[in-house]
Order: sequence, then structure tokens, then C-alpha cells
Amino acid sequence: MSLCVVQGDVQRIDLAYGRSGLSVELDAAADIIEPRYLPGLADEAAAIRAALRVPASGGPLRELVPRGASVGISVCDVTRPFPWRRVLPLLLEELHACGVGPITIFVATGTHRKCTHDELREMLGREVLSACAVVQHDAFDVARHRQVGTIPDTGTPALIEAGFVEQDVRITTGFIEPHFFAGFSGGPKMVAPGLAALQSVLDLHSAARIGHACATWGITRGNPVHDAVRAIAAQVGISFNLDVTLNREHAITNVFAGELFASHAAGCAFARQTAMAAVTASYDVVLTTNSGYPLDQNLYQSVKGMSAAAQIVKPGGSIIIASECSDGVPAHGGYRELLHQSNDPESYLRQLSEPGFSVHDQWQVQVQAQIQRRARVFVKADGLSDEQVRAAWLEPVSDVAACVRAQLTAAGPDARLAVLPQGPQTIPYVSE
Repeated sequence: MSLCVVQGDVQRIDLAYGRSGLSVELDAAADIIEPRYLPGLADEAAAIRAALRVPASGGPLRELVPRGASVGISVCDVTRPFPWRRVLPLLLEELHACGVGPITIFVATGTHRKCTHDELREMLGREVLSACAVVQHDAFDVARHRQVGTIPDTGTPALIEAGFVEQDVRITTGFIEPHFFAGFSGGPKMVAPGLAALQSVLDLHSAARIGHACATWGITRGNPVHDAVRAIAAQVGISFNLDVTLNREHAITNVFAGELFASHAAGCAFARQTAMAAVTASYDVVLTTNSGYPLDQNLYQSVKGMSAAAQIVKPGGSIIIASECSDGVPAHGGYRELLHQSNDPESYLRQLSEPGFSVHDQWQVQVQAQIQRRARVFVKADGLSDEQVRAAWLEPVSDVAACVRAQLTAAGPDARLAVLPQGPQTIPYVSE
């Protein structure tokens, strides 16, 4: 199911952009790289119930939950398109059948801002909000965390939201897609960094870990970020995991449930088959997105779309990203300030190499700077002014098609173009 329509010598391509999308017409041949499309499950509710009752790994949820037990459920925040309203009521139904005690939803914000009341209502729905207490994680409030152990290789305390650790039953829910330095999302990431204190997050996202060759899309084992994430989740002890995979309409394509690490590994294997695509050679110009809303809410998140394109752009090539950035740079977090403190990517990377340098959001700027070492990056973002884009070391564009034409012309008559309409929903790589 392609998002590209060919009309004579012109290709009209629908890009994932904000809530409404963005159509561009290109008069150059382009390789369109999309996830292998899978339709949504015919009966999502039946598939979720089956996964809870007969999981692929470990015992059924009902056998793992003592009567009267307190339950904590870790869920994604608003920057992720997790189908809370279609998943959580079924999970709660199963838990209530076990005769559990109080149920608390823990919003795994990591170091992101808290969700607004309206966002929580849109995410969770009235049924879940009335049935459960909701706790939004705050990585910056150290007193809210409990040490569960230490992080491998460094000995840094592994500090996790105390309220979640203290639950009798701890459940993680998430959705699995490739992640630009942790390999894949979902599973143990719903513990750390999702519910981790800033000190622990800084270690997980240190310059050394992020700079490792295996800290990239699609790699979990041997990835120093994901290896440490799994270690922390093991120290916490997760009773049950429920992950899903999604298509571009955010319909559920598969459900993976049961023991945390086995179910997550199965989901990663499935996602790898549908979301990673080999190409034979790199490209002079790559047009990408940040998967539309909710992932393209800000420039910080948009580094993921840039990173997907960087996997296949030639050194010295051009990346053009269409990402709405309705939430701005954003104003919260440390990303914007770090960009303003350095003049360009090279000066930032020099600062990052200084002993003892470790600050919030340094990892996102590090990845962006590494991308910009490889290619020029142009940004189409209606939520940002040209000045804001330039202040982030990037080049603003208003007309995506015109920018593509200009960069192809500059690259020469044999220039090659690739388009990732869904951005990091597809992770391309150059096959050996």
C-alpha cells in the first residue's frame, strides 16, 4: 500500500506530517522506502485477550497476580502513538477478574515533560482515568526514586520510580519499533529510561554509550544502551509485559505478551522484518519525515527522522526532513539550551568530549551533531520560525519539492534520491 502516485513524469508522495500529512510533487525518479505494510488485526480485542491468557512466554496473567495485589502499569507518554484506549481497558478487565487491589498507571515520561490533563484524557479515556490512579514520572525529583541496583560497567545507582517498584505486581506496556540508539523501543525501556531518575538516564545515555558503533537502530544485544536497560529492568523485576506493533494507521498488527525479555525479543524480531529495509547503495539526497503526529511534535524528537535518513545518505549528501514541530523546539528540557551554547556541531562534540561533561538531553544533540558531520540537514517545520531552525544549526525550507530539486541539481546529473514517507517507521540500511 504505497503513499506514492506516479502521474506522467511527476510523483506525488504523501508524507507523514503532523495530523493531516503533506503531499509533495517530485519531478525526479525516487526510491520510495516504506515499512512492509501489514493490515491491522481483524479482531484486536480478541488478540489482546488471547495474549493475556495464553502468552507466548511465561504463564497467563491471571496465574501471576495474587488476589488483592496492588498493580502498577507502566505506559508510554503522549509522544508515542500507543493505542492506550484499545489496550488498557482489556488489561484492566483481565486484572479485575483476578480480584486485584488498587491499580496505578505510571506514565513513563523518561525526561520528557508531563502530559497535560487534556493529553491524559485523550490518551487514557474516561474509563481508565476513573478506574485507576495516574502517576506521571518526574526524573528530576530524586526523592521519588528507589535504588534497585547499579548500572553495569559504571556502577551508577539504578534509580527507579519508587511507587512502581513498591507495587506487588509490575506490568509494562509499550509498542515496538526500531530506536535510533537503543535498538528497539518497548519492553524494558518502559522501566528505564521511562521511569528512571535523571542520574540513571544520564548514564544510560552517556556520550560513550551513544557513541558506540552498536548503539543504533535494530541492535539490542551488544548495544551498551540496551544491555544496560535490560539489566535495570531485571533488577526491578517485571511480572508481565504486553507489547504491540503498529502499522501507519496505528492499527495493531501483532501482540507480544508474557515474560518481559522473551516477549520483547519476539516483538523485536517481528518488527525487524517489517520495519527495516535493505538498499544496495547510498543516496545523494534523502527526503524523510518524523512519522507525523505524535512523534513530530518537536525538533528534539525529529532527530530520529534525521537519523533514519542518515543511515543511507552519502557523506556530504543532503537530508531534508518534513516535521511539523507543533510543540516547537521544545521550550522544556535541555536540548535547546545545549544547541545555543555551541556555535555548530563540531564545537559541541569537542565540548562533549571534555571530562565530566554530562547534562540533560546531551544525547539528542550528540546524535544530531554526528548526523551533521555526514550531511547537510534541511528542515520543513511549520511550528518553527526560520530563526529557530537556524539556531539549531539546521537549514529552514518552506518548499520541500524545490529543496529536493536544488540539492539533486547540486549533486550532479547522476544524483540518486530516496524518500522515507513514514520516516523512522522504516529504517533503511546499505546491505553489504
